[in-house]
Amino acid sequence: MGTGAIDAVVNIWTEEALAGRPDRNDFYTGKVKVDRGTFEGVSLENMIRRMDEAGIERSMLIAAKVGPADHRACYHVPYKLVVDAVQKYPDRFLGLAGVDPTEGMRGVRELEMLVREYGFIGAHTYPHWFELAPDHARYYPFYAKCVELDVPIQLQVGQSLVYDKSFPRRSTGRPITLDAVACDFPELKLIGIHIGIPWTEEMIAMAWKHENVFIGSDAHAPRYWPQSFIHYINTYGQDKVIFGTDFPVLDFGETMRQIDELNLRPGPKQKFLRDNVIRIYGLDAK
Repeated sequence: MGTGAIDAVVNIWTEEALAGRPDRNDFYTGKVKVDRGTFEGVSLENMIRRMDEAGIERSMLIAAKVGPADHRACYHVPYKLVVDAVQKYPDRFLGLAGVDPTEGMRGVRELEMLVREYGFIGAHTYPHWFELAPDHARYYPFYAKCVELDVPIQLQVGQSLVYDKSFPRRSTGRPITLDAVACDFPELKLIGIHIGIPWTEEMIAMAWKHENVFIGSDAHAPRYWPQSFIHYINTYGQDKVIFGTDFPVLDFGETMRQIDELNLRPGPKQKFLRDNVIRIYGLDAK
């Protein structure tokens, strides 16, 4: 492996991945200010070019399950798109399997297949899209399978936005709901992504309390990070936070520039951008 950053939270954004999705124009180009060209699609090759320009060695691509598949405001990214991307560019992309907690054992078996047969390195879920908090029983079969497979799971924590005005979702992913999960599954690597804003202190408390709880820095521009979070990365939490963008929500290059402006100490910065995610996901072993 090289020496560049590893982005742990990236959406595959090719034309194929965008086909058939609900209209999200107002959200992406309005609410979160994604530029029009990016919003309309980014090829894998263009994504790699942008990663290179930003100094990002690898990205974890999410085969996201965005709510129940049969609802018109929701969608599931076909696993095959991420499988194909990882197989085409194995030195640049890694796969994360989306989890829909309402799918039960069918979803658990799909997760196992993706890890065992296709080399996916972890799971990912959006609690707010299902309005089921992370400590809900419907996730527990997936958590047990992640422990068995020895792979981490990412969960969006903090406030959810209104992505579709016809289908507003409650902010069910408060960081404190990871507490029971971490107690029940002490071997499970839990990553609360999106920082936990506006409950950042709560997310930091969970990561400080539990050896198996970590924080993902994605979706919120570094220039707006709470000072307590920057301090955590730079000091006593330097082994507990991993870098992410949630591309295209955040641009690779601009995010890296803003991180440079934080003036993190070299050691903690190296851990944050690269070393922690290698350790947590076991990338050296894989």
